[in-house]
Amino acid sequence: MIRSTSSLFALASALLFANAAFAQTAEAPVETAAADDSSTIVITAKSTRSATAIPQVEIQKILPGVSPLKAVQTLPGVLYITADPWGYNEQNAQIFIHGFAGNQLGYTMDGIPLGDQSYGNYNGLSPQRAVISENVGRVVVATGAGDLATASNSNLGGTVETFSSNPLQKMGVQAAQTVGSYSTSRTFIRLDSGAFGADGSNSAYISAARQHARAWDFNGNQGGYQANAKFVHDGKIGKLTFFFDYNDMTQPNEDATVFFKPSAGGTATPTQLYTPYTKPFFYPDFGTYRTAYLSPLGNSPATEGSNYRNYYSDAQRTDYLGYIRYDAHLSDRLTLSTTGYYHHNDGAGVVAGPLGQSITPAQPYPDPNYASLPTNCRFGGNANGVRPAACTALTNAQAAAAGAALVAATGGSGLITRTTEYRIDRGGVIAALNAEIGDHKIELGGWFEHNSTTQWRRWYGVDVNNPASSTPYIRPLDAAAPLFTQYQGEARINQLQLHIQDSWQATDKLLVQAGFKTSAQWANGWFPVQPKAGSLSGLAGGLPQGRINTLRWFLPAFGATYDINGHEQVYFNVQKNLRQYQAYLAGGGGPWFTGSQAAFDAFAQQGKPESSWTYEGGLRSRRNFGNDIGLEAQINYYHVVFNNRLLAISTNPGGIAGSGITGGTSILVNVGDVKTDGVDAAFTLRFGRTFSLYNATSYNLSKYQSDYTSAATGIGAATGSCIGGYLVTNGVVPTCGKQLPGTPKWMNKTVATLSGGPFELQVIGDFVGRRFATFTNDASVPSYFLTSLRLAAKVPDNVLPLRKAEIALNVTNLTDKKGVSSLSIGSATNSYSAYPIAPRQWFLTLSAAY
Repeated sequence: MIRSTSSLFALASALLFANAAFAQTAEAPVETAAADDSSTIVITAKSTRSATAIPQVEIQKILPGVSPLKAVQTLPGVLYITADPWGYNEQNAQIFIHGFAGNQLGYTMDGIPLGDQSYGNYNGLSPQRAVISENVGRVVVATGAGDLATASNSNLGGTVETFSSNPLQKMGVQAAQTVGSYSTSRTFIRLDSGAFGADGSNSAYISAARQHARAWDFNGNQGGYQANAKFVHDGKIGKLTFFFDYNDMTQPNEDATVFFKPSAGGTATPTQLYTPYTKPFFYPDFGTYRTAYLSPLGNSPATEGSNYRNYYSDAQRTDYLGYIRYDAHLSDRLTLSTTGYYHHNDGAGVVAGPLGQSITPAQPYPDPNYASLPTNCRFGGNANGVRPAACTALTNAQAAAAGAALVAATGGSGLITRTTEYRIDRGGVIAALNAEIGDHKIELGGWFEHNSTTQWRRWYGVDVNNPASSTPYIRPLDAAAPLFTQYQGEARINQLQLHIQDSWQATDKLLVQAGFKTSAQWANGWFPVQPKAGSLSGLAGGLPQGRINTLRWFLPAFGATYDINGHEQVYFNVQKNLRQYQAYLAGGGGPWFTGSQAAFDAFAQQGKPESSWTYEGGLRSRRNFGNDIGLEAQINYYHVVFNNRLLAISTNPGGIAGSGITGGTSILVNVGDVKTDGVDAAFTLRFGRTFSLYNATSYNLSKYQSDYTSAATGIGAATGSCIGGYLVTNGVVPTCGKQLPGTPKWMNKTVATLSGGPFELQVIGDFVGRRFATFTNDASVPSYFLTSLRLAAKVPDNVLPLRKAEIALNVTNLTDKKGVSSLSIGSATNSYSAYPIAPRQWFLTLSAAY
């Protein structure tokens, strides 16, 4: 732990001599045994780590325009699920790799850090917002531990690296149009310059995409615009690369259904048992919503409890991302690479719903009598205008009048709109020095980033006379001034990572790698606007402010590969990783949104960030049996010791996305260690170009090593006990020996492809085993098996004056399976929230290239 930043610039100067493992961060081909086969899932990457690559052709076969993260769901050990077929909706997206959740992984695009992918991200953006899907060259997933050079401060459990494709050397045009279920329309176009300049060393492309689709269970439109540009100058003395991305998107969010399971011998009320499969929004039916669904005081039907329906919810994001990289060939054995990047984001997450459900934060601001009201006379959740039974200072008539006044003060409609509004401005530099010295390849690497980020929690009235001013497709701040800003959080974060690694070709068969990295974060967070007393649950005093500086000098890695006979290879890797504290100031997960300054100070002075030791080893094989029959296979065993697992215990569970719409602070506690053991096995069997079969089976056992106490207020809550059972006893939550919720023990992925003449048929099967939905494992969701289909036909060569012409039909969820997709887990026992599986949908794509 560091108390000053005096060494910051001295450490950052080391970037001039750094190496970011350029082979991993640039657009050079992945070192694989099958890198020449651009249409095969590569499961035999030549690395001391377990890594799998999925190329551009296979990505677009899954579904044209699919998110890079959705595409990797076919890879071993990876679970990625969303409530939409493209994987675009970030509110309900979930990814698990070997038991680690999404914000415990690392993500890059062309080596540029994309943050930790938390919803409402404060330090990055999703891969689909960073690059147009059709411009993705490949995605590489390291399921155990990522490369030391990965520019991430969250990669405890592996990395997902997305790479943009290079400009083509021949001038041309590519275009694709997709239409399909629920008014889907996606248009993509790309113009390649081809090689130009005196020596043909320059090439470039520009491209654009537009997508529109209606949500499958309500009248909400998903869509947006995106543009990419890339320029490459590949000369004798160096290579210059420039990339730019613009993205503007709106996503209608999906409300999760809250499920309640009574404890053994317990009971549940009819309201608790009300669990609709979907909770569609009413928008744009404003009149029906406010007059037939809401009461005159803006309360939702009491019989629906936490599963009430909102008017609408959406996520709006605008991003600008660019980088410039120069790779200087200093000599035949020395390369210096320097990358500078910048990312700007502004966005808003919006929920418009019943005033009564938001009365806790709403009443303190427009009610002039709030400060003088006895605590027991303040309105409760979904009870605007209803006198609490213990209140003697008000009559029923006075309470109703006060409730009516609040309806009038918030626009007269009985609705209120809550937003979380975002700003990110971050820039950084990645520098690289590669040196080949005899049998050694030395890497010196570094990454530095400065991030300035702001989050606002604002509330807006909904004008009964102007409902068009409250829609999912405009920013509320563009339409009206907010009723009040509940709080505003500011953070300034400096991130520094340095590494050194030696790859030693000890013999023709033996490659040994060893190295280490440092990880440093200097984070300062404060709240220019603090919430009013009583408006935020779990808060004692104001939201905490201050600095937490964390430095870990030595995070080692060691591994080796041994080529047995030219066909089989064994490998192993041991690595330690660290996840820095989240400096997000609009929700739980980090020390800056705990319920008191004392809790924050405890983390600043005594806290330990999450860390992990990953041990993995395996066997790879690549065989050709003649007659153009080939097999690639890998089996991988891994053991992970996850130390200082942090758990954000919400003070206000339930409601939208599994947390109350009114918001609340978190109790952030260290619940001890988690140990994981697992096996991934995958193979690709090819019979020429006629048939291929890919299959991956994964087993993961991730267990807590201790119970924890839910009454903890400091940094430590692991009790060291293992009381067993499911019931919370004297504040002790019996998590010891329980499986991490959300991640299944068993998964299986199958991709079968049959080609004949101009036709190709591909079927994908995805099995996800039972998942636990609470920390004590007293509730779970059943397994599911989804299938999807693709049937494509290419126009034969020389028929049209085109380089390529193809028509393809994709069908997702072919059997129209129902069940649970994403889980929102926030409770020790009894309850969880879940999103439904999207129904069967079809999409027809016509693509051409000239």
